[in-house]
Amino acid sequence: MLASLLALCAQHAQAQARPDYPLGAGDTIRVQVFQNPDLTIETRVSENGTITYPLIGSVDLGGLSVAVAEKKIADALQKGGFIQKPQVNIVLTQLRGNQVAVLGQVNRPGRFPLETANIRLSDMLANAGGATASGDDIAIVSGLRGGKPFRKQVDIPSIFLADRLQDDVVLQGGDTIYVHRAAVFYIYGETQRPGSFRIERDMTVMQALAQGGGPTLRGSEKRLRLHRKAADGSIQQIEPQLTDPVLPNDVIYVRESLF
Repeated sequence: MLASLLALCAQHAQAQARPDYPLGAGDTIRVQVFQNPDLTIETRVSENGTITYPLIGSVDLGGLSVAVAEKKIADALQKGGFIQKPQVNIVLTQLRGNQVAVLGQVNRPGRFPLETANIRLSDMLANAGGATASGDDIAIVSGLRGGKPFRKQVDIPSIFLADRLQDDVVLQGGDTIYVHRAAVFYIYGETQRPGSFRIERDMTVMQALAQGGGPTLRGSEKRLRLHRKAADGSIQQIEPQLTDPVLPNDVIYVRESLF
């Protein structure tokens, strides 16, 4: 209970420290007007992004920062002739809207609030502790953009290694980030460490053999057999070159030396 209370307080403090937090459906807010306690209300932002406020009726706050929402209510009160120079304060009491779900092979999966208007994919993955050792380099972002389904596969390392900053997408409330398990290959036979291993970027057969600890004293790196699933579902048997690339689910068999 104490941990939950502390987490809620921390979340509340974070939102209050960021006046650019975009309000979203499900957020609960307290609206106060200085020296007008009768105008203090606590309400929930509806699914269409609106609240109902005394004297001025329905106000569309969805997607607005806290600071802009405060000004919008103040302007409506002043233009309606209800209060001259109103000082409006909005307090976030519960963050529900503008959350992003991070799922799959990450260290801390869960739902995270968009604390500012420009949270990017890399920021949210950092909030989730990054990908696990078995996580893929590809993150899949899905959600809605302009009311239409949105889906994008992002190669995370290339954002930084290849300077593809445009792929570090800006997230929106309701987005989901999914990191799949990384592709693996299998190695067995006369190898020091048989088993399954993650396929590293641009991995070759020689590197895969090294991942397995290399051949045993009885094995030979010149007598390899590779089993690979073809597009039609059949299994191909290949005698690979050490420089050949390794593909997902390849099975490498290290045979005994002839001598």
